[in-house]
Amino acid sequence: MADPPPGSGPGITRRVGAELLGAALLTFVAAGGDAMARVSGGEITVAARAVAPALLVMGLIYALGDRSGAHFNPAVTVAFTLRRLFPLHLVAPYIAAQLAGACLAAVAIQGLFGAALDAGVTRPALVDPGTAVAIEAILTAILVTVILGTADRAHVVGPNAAIAVGGTIALCGLIALPIEGASMNPARSTGPAVVAGDVAALWIYWVGPLLGAAAAVAIARFLHGPADEHDGARTAAAGGDDGSQGR
Repeated sequence: MADPPPGSGPGITRRVGAELLGAALLTFVAAGGDAMARVSGGEITVAARAVAPALLVMGLIYALGDRSGAHFNPAVTVAFTLRRLFPLHLVAPYIAAQLAGACLAAVAIQGLFGAALDAGVTRPALVDPGTAVAIEAILTAILVTVILGTADRAHVVGPNAAIAVGGTIALCGLIALPIEGASMNPARSTGPAVVAGDVAALWIYWVGPLLGAAAAVAIARFLHGPADEHDGARTAAAGGDDGSQGR
């Protein structure tokens, strides 16, 4: 599909391209930080690895939010869709772009650091799989509740969305990264797992975040009521016309 004329909003090519780029950069920082921590013998701390992706997301919301809505995460795309703020026909292209970007980043990490990519594969470290699913669901519910709550307001562009979303990602990582990876993002987990050939635990990082996203949508409906499909500000926030949102 061709991009529309200037001033009519980004076309699907630019939206999908922004999602691919954002997911690639996010995966490179998140999984790459884990790989670099292994290579450096632990010089990159757990706190640094938790905060770095959050800071990147804050920057990407400013840089790419007006192109695609800055989802970079299938759970966020699904949540906006369930909330009836995002067009159904864009769901598959967005998620495909997010997964492709994450896989490209994983290939780059493997090329730079070889087998250390394994450190970037999210898997439970100190808990069993069931507990990991529950933690992922809770963390994602927190994150997506913040995202949907911000998107429900009239003014979504600017520091409020970036700081709220980035801060939430950081706090979730700070408490859960050493426990089970604190992914909250199926794309971020899929890229390294597929490229490293270690997909045994990958289901955790799809089931948990998608459950959490669905819970956040239910919370948003309870707190804010049904979404108004004709509210242009909200739809722009989800889809990238004028808003900026999401991890």
